[in-house]
Amino acid sequence: MKEEKIVHLIEAFNSFQGEGPDVGKSMIILRFKYCSRVHPCPWCDTLIKMRISMEAPYKISDLQKTIYENKLGILISGGEPTFERHFDDTLNLLNELDFVTANVESNGYNLYGLIQQVKNQDKIKYMYSPKIFNEVELEDAKKLTEKFLPIPNVHFKIVYENNPLIIEYLDFLYTYYESLAWQHRVWLMPEGSTREKLIENSHAVFDACEKYNFNFSSRSHIIFGFV
Repeated sequence: MKEEKIVHLIEAFNSFQGEGPDVGKSMIILRFKYCSRVHPCPWCDTLIKMRISMEAPYKISDLQKTIYENKLGILISGGEPTFERHFDDTLNLLNELDFVTANVESNGYNLYGLIQQVKNQDKIKYMYSPKIFNEVELEDAKKLTEKFLPIPNVHFKIVYENNPLIIEYLDFLYTYYESLAWQHRVWLMPEGSTREKLIENSHAVFDACEKYNFNFSSRSHIIFGFV
């Protein structure tokens, strides 16, 4: 008898993707508890949820039933899905579940390693969202970007702020690969954890998208409150 596979999450619920290329699509949100970052991002909208929520076991078969019954894609988030504590569970979700589409949200921690072990890439979009708060993180983001740009199902999702580190990274993205073929994979988002702040900050993001010919992404789950 085949062993029932279990993953450990802090929540699994039906909703919609709020960001990036699949915004508005019906998804089951599968959230991990722990993040690889020692210092949390100031705009993190799940920090309190990760801190106070307990992990619980979820059967792969039960998640599959929910996906089939509600015709859902899957959104794997956190926390950080590629963090050591969650890596095998993330891999099991992607390799064991049957789905129409999947999004994996990652700060890039071990995203490249995950991609190498996933069996079926055709239905998956990996959302690389670099966190850049110092020069070391900027150089790390550039190195990871060079690895991810040749992989067509990796999308780049950046919280835009008008600061020199982010501007340098966007300039790097824009000039390192001059072909327009990859630019549809870059999404800029406003900073903010409230609807009012996101709308206030969106004007500068639209300007940046026009400058670099990148895509604008709302953070609809915050604006409309469906997560």
